[in-house]
Amino acid sequence: MKRIGVITKPNNPEAIKVCNEVARWLKERSIEIYVDSAVSLDVENIKCCSASELPEHVDLIIVLGGDGTILYTARLLNGKKTPILGVNLGGLGFLTAVKRDELYSALEKVIKDEFEVEERMMLSVNLCRNGKIISNYSVLNDVVVKGTLARLISLETRINEEYVNTYRADGLIVATPTGSTAYSLSAGGPILYPTIHSITLAPICPFNLTNRPVVIPDWMNIKVIIRGKQCKPFLTVDGQVDQPLEDGDVIDIKRSESSIYLLKCPGKSYFDILGERLLWERKN
Repeated sequence: MKRIGVITKPNNPEAIKVCNEVARWLKERSIEIYVDSAVSLDVENIKCCSASELPEHVDLIIVLGGDGTILYTARLLNGKKTPILGVNLGGLGFLTAVKRDELYSALEKVIKDEFEVEERMMLSVNLCRNGKIISNYSVLNDVVVKGTLARLISLETRINEEYVNTYRADGLIVATPTGSTAYSLSAGGPILYPTIHSITLAPICPFNLTNRPVVIPDWMNIKVIIRGKQCKPFLTVDGQVDQPLEDGDVIDIKRSESSIYLLKCPGKSYFDILGERLLWERKN
C-alpha cells in the first residue's frame, strides 16, 4: 500500500484527533496520505481533495467513525473496488470492526499486505413514477419504505413479477446480509452471514402477525408498489437518503453489479464481532 486515504466526519473532534495521529503514523512510514479537504489536520505535506475524488487516488481507504461513515463511503466509491478499513469510533460498529486500540496493529498488517478482503453485496434501487425512473440508488445496508405518521400503509410486493403479498404495516425493510444486523434485526429479521447470497424482506409492525420476514436468493428481483393515498410514505436508503413517495410509485430492487470490499479485522471472526456488539456470552 503506497497511497492511503482517510475519511472521517469533519465536525467530530475525537475523530479529527485520531485522523491526525493516523496521518503522522503513515507519514513516518513514507506512505502518501489523502484526506477530505473539509477535514483540517495539523500534519504537513498531506494531499487534500474532495471526498468524491478521494477514491480515485488511493489504494485503500481508512474510515474513522461508525457504520454510518462506512455507508457514506460506500456511496462515494460508486462501484470502484478500493478496499475499506473501518475503525470503530462510534456506537455498535458492525462494519467498523477494528477498535481504536487495535488500529495500529491492523495498519502494520495493511502496509505489509498481510490482510484479507471480504466482498459485500449491494442493492440497486430504481424509483419509478408513471413508468419513468426518477431516482436510482446503490445501497449497502437496506431499503426502507415507511409512513410519515403512525398509520398503516399498503405495500404490494412482487418477487420476479409474481405477486407475493400486500403488506399492511408501518413499513417494509429490504436488506442485504450486511444490513441484516441493522434496522431489519430490530424488526425481527434474521442475522445473515455477510457473504451469503441473499436478500431479506422484513415488514415493520405488520397488521397481520403471520406476515413474517422472508429470505430470498440474491438473483431475484423485488418490486414494491405504493397502494393508497392515506399516508404519504418515504423511501429511505441506508438510513441516510430520503425520498417522498406517491400512490402508484414502484420501487424496483435487485442485486447491484457493484460490491464493496472490507478489510477483515486480523484475528477476529464474524462471530467474534457479533458477540462483542450484541453482548453474547462468549467462552475464551
